[in-house]
Amino acid sequence: MKQHKRLLKPFISTMAIASLAAIAYSQPSYASIDTGDETLELTGFIENATYFRNKRGLSKFRNTMQFEGTKYLKDFGNFSEISINGTFRATYDGVYDLNSSEFGDGAGGAAFVTPDFTAPTGSQVGPGGGIPLGTLTPAGMVNEGLEILGEHRHGTVGSGLELHVPVRPCDKDPRGCISGYMDDSLNELRFPEFNDRWDFIRELYINATIDMDSGTTFNLSVGKKQEVWGRTDLFRVLDIINPVDYSRNNIYDELEDIRIPLWMATAEWQFGANNVFDDMNLQFVWIFDKFRPSKLGQSGTPNQILGVGEMFRAFNTCWEEGCTPNGFAGINPSTGLLDGDLANTATNFGPGVLGIRKAHIPEWSLGNTQFGVKFEGVYSDIGFSLNAFYTRSQLPSLRGGIPADNPFTGGGLPGLPPEGSFGPEPRIYDHLIAFDIHFPRIVLVGGSLDYYNDPLKTAFRVEGAWTKGEEFANTIKKRLYSESEVFRWVIGADRNEFFRSINKNKAILFSFQTFGQHILDHEVKESTFGKVGMPDWKDNYISTLLIQGWWKNDRLSPQIITAYDWSAGNFAVAPSVNWLMSDNWRFNIGANIKLGKGMRSFSDCRKCNPFSPFTETSTSAGLSGDEGFGGYEPLGRFRSGPIGMARNEDEIQMSIRYRF
Repeated sequence: MKQHKRLLKPFISTMAIASLAAIAYSQPSYASIDTGDETLELTGFIENATYFRNKRGLSKFRNTMQFEGTKYLKDFGNFSEISINGTFRATYDGVYDLNSSEFGDGAGGAAFVTPDFTAPTGSQVGPGGGIPLGTLTPAGMVNEGLEILGEHRHGTVGSGLELHVPVRPCDKDPRGCISGYMDDSLNELRFPEFNDRWDFIRELYINATIDMDSGTTFNLSVGKKQEVWGRTDLFRVLDIINPVDYSRNNIYDELEDIRIPLWMATAEWQFGANNVFDDMNLQFVWIFDKFRPSKLGQSGTPNQILGVGEMFRAFNTCWEEGCTPNGFAGINPSTGLLDGDLANTATNFGPGVLGIRKAHIPEWSLGNTQFGVKFEGVYSDIGFSLNAFYTRSQLPSLRGGIPADNPFTGGGLPGLPPEGSFGPEPRIYDHLIAFDIHFPRIVLVGGSLDYYNDPLKTAFRVEGAWTKGEEFANTIKKRLYSESEVFRWVIGADRNEFFRSINKNKAILFSFQTFGQHILDHEVKESTFGKVGMPDWKDNYISTLLIQGWWKNDRLSPQIITAYDWSAGNFAVAPSVNWLMSDNWRFNIGANIKLGKGMRSFSDCRKCNPFSPFTETSTSAGLSGDEGFGGYEPLGRFRSGPIGMARNEDEIQMSIRYRF
């Protein structure tokens, strides 16, 4: 039985991306292709999904064709039940053509930042200029195809670290496109499966079985596939083997559709019952594919989890092209001298000072492969699993402490030379907003339970996992990040309840789940202007409730999904109606609405005094360290959560599918 369709609560620096429930209810269809061959099974579907977003118009016009097939082969040696299984998918999203002024090669335009005082183009720091800045941005870039970071989520004045961000596909405008990561061309956005990783192959693997004399069954599966761990449908606590494509529909598509398949081998021993357990299995997983991170969406696309795509592109643009944020330094109007206590002056930073320099995507090697083991069994009425996985974080970590230039000196001190460097510049500056992207190694250990209580007529599900090696943004640390162990858990309960006055023949499904995350080495404290440290919440809880019914011989299924992020104070509700018109045709219409506090603020480290004495305040006294001056951008997104970041992305969603 399918429950909520998908997750919630990602924090990008937190590596905890949990996804909110999917809208469309997928009732199985009985249509299939008659091949005339009993050893060959084929099925598939064609689907159109059309979404409209408030204020921005068409946000999706996704057309999908998918084929699924199984070919059974003759026994070979000791192997039996041999089969080749494949799933192939092709997608064309017409939103980039039909609404190109919002999301395609015509997106963006001229963009202006409006601080109280603005540095004249070409100068390093000082009052002056005013607005508008003409045909050039403060950094000297051609002022077209740009937006202000986060402008569709909040205002563009007083919102934090205000940066220009290019929003057109990377083959149309390469500014800010990080090589090998978030650098899709227009065709790669239109046709996302057709890339150098051959993503049109959703699955292609061979499966075979050996029945041993001991009564044990051995199963071997090798190829490109999804491997599902865990017992809950809503949160990725244990189910982290495959990365996830959040660019497809943010956090709202079914997990089955947004997992990114990987080349792997799985070996499973099915021992059956013994004196202790009613059933017992042992599985080993080896992922020999080149590492792939989760796909988060990029600047200018309709769906970006936490808006990270636009944040990363703004930061890379700042590093490559230069940028002119305000608030690093101040000028006292009465004296004309630098005064760090004032946040009224924009500083022209040239290339190589602030932002993201590059992404370190691990190359393939035997040492970079991933492996895991799962022991699964049944004891009395309880099903359980014990899991361990040695992997890499599928979410990016921003590590500071990279060599950068000092715009106030034009080279030279202060700062420490990078390792192996003897020249005057660039140097490493503590608490400087300059990063490389990394994907650190992590270890996961966890387990799950499920139990059906007959007197209560309720099924209970529990998962828990401890991880070591995850990295979080932390403005207290000199390199602006720190490592922490993390514990995550989810508890779910499912119950079917009859309401005879509503439907005398069919029960209504109620499915409730709560997800929790605890950062063991969390660090946050009050500073001069506000909180500093980790923007992620030390303890965060997200609860969801699905209510779903069936009428007309199960062909009409209305449902409502709600989700509440307790820490961020944001709420999502997604009502929908699914109509199975025939064994072949299915129609779904729904909405996705967000309510609550919206975005939250956090320090952005502009008052971290990386370039003393030019950026120091009366309280920093030559020492670098975060004083808590900030806003929504960039770190407020991790405090706001996925619902808060999508506060202005309410949608009407329709899909129609023909299965053959």
